[in-house]
Amino acid sequence: MIEVFRRKKRFYLVFEYLDHTLLNELENAEGGLGLEMSKRYIYQVLRGLDFCHNNNIMHRDIKPENILISPNGVVKLCDFGFARFVNSPNESCTDYVATRWYRAPELLVGDPRYGRPIDIWAVGCLYAEMVVGNPLFPGDSDVDQLYRITKILGGLCMKHQTLMDRSRPGQILRHASADELIGPPQSGLFSIRKLFPKWDIIAIDFLAQCLRMDPDLRSKSSMLLEHPFFIQDRFVDKFLILLRKSIDIESSMNPLSSKILSEKGPSVTTNLLESSKSVCQHFPSWHMHTIIAEDLNDKTKSETTNTMELCETSSSSHNNPSRKVCKMNSISVIPNTTYIRKGKQKGIVMYDY
Repeated sequence: MIEVFRRKKRFYLVFEYLDHTLLNELENAEGGLGLEMSKRYIYQVLRGLDFCHNNNIMHRDIKPENILISPNGVVKLCDFGFARFVNSPNESCTDYVATRWYRAPELLVGDPRYGRPIDIWAVGCLYAEMVVGNPLFPGDSDVDQLYRITKILGGLCMKHQTLMDRSRPGQILRHASADELIGPPQSGLFSIRKLFPKWDIIAIDFLAQCLRMDPDLRSKSSMLLEHPFFIQDRFVDKFLILLRKSIDIESSMNPLSSKILSEKGPSVTTNLLESSKSVCQHFPSWHMHTIIAEDLNDKTKSETTNTMELCETSSSSHNNPSRKVCKMNSISVIPNTTYIRKGKQKGIVMYDY
């Protein structure tokens, strides 16, 4: 974040301009991004999610279009239009969130008491898509989506079987019998191994931990960050050094952030630089210090909490700098048309929505 200002009782957040998303990368890379690049990207996505989850926030719309990528390969999570706080484990939430191809089983069966594991499921779908270049479960409807998932990973967990029987009585997938949908769960590790036979067993286990059918058994973001997938070959130690350098370079090259730093004075500049150096070890970054400083100067922190209205921009607005900042309509949960076009080109059957 570069600046915060208020105009006509509304607060506006100014972020750095990034015109590139993970979706752009996937469209330009035939056959996927490869294992190494995918590991770098998914590690950063997980760190961002871990920060959100530690602060009781679900993103609820993880997908390639919502992953911004800087020229130096620094990943930023964006589009928090579906995000919400998790106040208690048994809190009821709307199930009409997340783009279909990245929806967890609990969302597809209509379980209102879901939580952070839905983001972890989306991370698994995202990682597989980055490596191979195609969506893992490209369903054309919620029912078809559920069928594609159970066909590979086995039947629903007992809790979701009960929900399915109660919420959708008599509804059977057109591709399969009801027994296939609620049949016995398969070993995720074995199923994914069959799907990606050339993958390393550690990468397969990482994906299997993300794609557990039972959300209670799905790994947390903090556990995934310590998975051997990232620990082996000292990946984390080596990559964090490169990431620190990239963040420092981008901070120094951004003309707006440089202007803000010069206006804040030497004391604030020192704080921001120190925070920038530690951004890879501690999640709070320099822009948080900027907000705190402004809150103290303006003495409007309580007013900000009560009155802030964020003017959201979707990832598509980053690609068109001439667009005016405005409040966007609700986010579409239908897969991007470029995905549909790409799927048709590669022989994946798509349907009209």
